[in-house]
Amino acid sequence: MEEFAVNFVEQPPSHPESSARTVLIRRGLRLEYLTMGWSLLEAAVGLAAGMLSGSIALVGFGLDSIIEMFSGAILFWRLGSDRDGEERERIEMRALRLVGASLLAIAAYIALEASRSLIAGRAAQVSHVGMVLAAASLVVMPLLARAKRRVAAQIDSRALVADSRQADICAWLSAILLAGLVLNAVLGWWWSDPVAALLMVPLVAKEGIEALQGKCC
Repeated sequence: MEEFAVNFVEQPPSHPESSARTVLIRRGLRLEYLTMGWSLLEAAVGLAAGMLSGSIALVGFGLDSIIEMFSGAILFWRLGSDRDGEERERIEMRALRLVGASLLAIAAYIALEASRSLIAGRAAQVSHVGMVLAAASLVVMPLLARAKRRVAAQIDSRALVADSRQADICAWLSAILLAGLVLNAVLGWWWSDPVAALLMVPLVAKEGIEALQGKCC
């Protein structure tokens, strides 16, 4: 997977007259294509498996994947509008704040639903599909995050850094989700699922607040 991702994003365009920045922008766009494709798979599988099993953490994971797709669309706009410096900075800040707002929205949803689940004492069913999804994301998303940060550093894009942090968050959420699903399946700890979901909230909210403040996350 890593070799495929590297080959996919490292190949420069065949036109010799393309500038170094144009090459990097195209590389960033390819990374966003990869991210959106994987996020679509995560969202579809996560939401379906989460609703079937009653897992709040798994549904939250699927919704976070939808936010990642939204973030990817924002970065398409940002990278596709890489013009003069003044225009670039204006679009950069808008993109950064939109990413931040999307993160806070998903944090609020997860907190609300996980709290309801704990109060009601709702037990989630075992989801083997969810475990496989979480394990796969734990491998894929760090690779994408690292590749995005390399490009972001070269084109000086805080919005792309923030977007790479979304991929990092997805990896963290995958680890938390996997732990909750395994504890529920092996030990029958029904509360591990909503608790795992609540553990996601500060991670997501922190990155959202920093992005809204215009920081690099």
